[in-house]
Amino acid sequence: MTATPTGRLITPGLAGAPTEVDVVVVGLGITGAGVALDAVTRGLTVLAVDAHDLAFGTSRWSSKLVHGGLRYLASGQVGVAHESAVERGILMEVTAPHLTHAMATLIPLNDAVSKVQAGVIRGGLLGGDLLRRGARTSKGTLPRPRQVSATEALQLAPPLRKAGLRGAMLGWDGQLEDDARLVATVARTAASYGAEVRTHARVLTATGTSVTVRDELTGGTLEVTARTVVNATGVWAAGLVDEIRLRPSRGTHLVLRAESVPGLRAAVFAPVPGETNRFVLVLPQADGTAYVGLTDEPVDGPVPDVPEPTEPEIGFLLDVVSAAFERPLHRSDVVGAYAGLRPLLDAGPGGETADLSRKHATLVSGSGVVTIVGGKLTTYRKMAEDAVDAALDHAGVDAGECRTRELPLLGAADRVTLAGLELPARLVRKYGTDAALVLDTALAVGLSEAEALAPVADGVPVTLAELVFGVTHEGAADVDDLLDRRTRIGLIPADRVLAVPAAERALALSRESRLNPHR
Repeated sequence: MTATPTGRLITPGLAGAPTEVDVVVVGLGITGAGVALDAVTRGLTVLAVDAHDLAFGTSRWSSKLVHGGLRYLASGQVGVAHESAVERGILMEVTAPHLTHAMATLIPLNDAVSKVQAGVIRGGLLGGDLLRRGARTSKGTLPRPRQVSATEALQLAPPLRKAGLRGAMLGWDGQLEDDARLVATVARTAASYGAEVRTHARVLTATGTSVTVRDELTGGTLEVTARTVVNATGVWAAGLVDEIRLRPSRGTHLVLRAESVPGLRAAVFAPVPGETNRFVLVLPQADGTAYVGLTDEPVDGPVPDVPEPTEPEIGFLLDVVSAAFERPLHRSDVVGAYAGLRPLLDAGPGGETADLSRKHATLVSGSGVVTIVGGKLTTYRKMAEDAVDAALDHAGVDAGECRTRELPLLGAADRVTLAGLELPARLVRKYGTDAALVLDTALAVGLSEAEALAPVADGVPVTLAELVFGVTHEGAADVDDLLDRRTRIGLIPADRVLAVPAAERALALSRESRLNPHR
């Protein structure tokens, strides 16, 4: 049986949810959403649930990059590096060209970088280009690396410190429009093929053939039987399956206004003093901000719902970047900060979390729950494929072959087509060919085009059309869902306060509209 799109929407809560399916997926971060899409497009019936919301956990706290695996190559993880490069190419050329683009990356060669270190950096970038070619990613998608003069480096990154700058290495990697937007799009694509995607639905107990789920909006519970159950809850995996042992690490990022790093047209990889293969990244974003990251700190104790950056981590990031920039960054430049926990498999005592393998693993519990853990956002599709393969094999279930390698997400198109769309550029960046659907939905709930496309507040470029669509088509149930996941306004607390009235208006408009199936 070949699955075809049905037009189902993401739904908060359990009203009308099925009580018997082929596959239950627990967790709706990028991996869980990917598992749901993989399973439903093999012709299986799917219920995918999350206790909170789409991209509530680690998936929204990344650097928003589509990594080619260079770091893993440098640490000897050749297989992981190749897999990353392959999956990067699939994301950028097939799955989500509308949500990805090539990002220029500069590694400054200044007086803190010796000629030997410069040679290592050059060799690393050439190795990264070999990974690109091995993955068969077009150089039109990701150009080849090269060395540039100090003059060209300063044109791409004016904030760089000029004293001692003798040039830079220019490379290319993939950048996401936004990590949470990718999760929402994968989940919506899974729903379009018939998967039941339910947020605010907490799994209380699970075995390999059943789950008990509580509707977090109403308090009601539902017993669901399945042929197989996949645990894709990331850092919370051990809470569902006792046998899982994780060793989480925290990665912290800072959020700056663009004026703190004026004119930045390329990402800057600032070398960490005393380290040969570690950098702090300064990543310019399309919405007038820049992210600075990231750290890699071991975490002990209970896993929090929302991890918090620490002041020592913030100071470390500012110090490293300041050493590479003309104007030192100060704590006052930081308008937001966020931290995420990596769900790394515990490899036993000793060693740094930065040295643990980023390879993913599928594990089957004594009760038959299949857990997918480890890995990275870039390789979510392969992780999902392996998880579904393992689940079907363990349960003895026959299904079609994996289709996601060739399956575009909703809104995807080639870059020429995307560039030719006569639609608001901001909506095309975030929704691809579905930009028209987003605008039409806003008009259908009673907004004028001017109201729909105007920024929701001074200095906050998100539009009311995006907020409305988050409710009508992407299952947002409240202000938090809209501001912290469907859009990323919440990364800057001051902007979040300004945007709350617009989010409340979007919720009210959508609930009153006949377009909202959840009213």
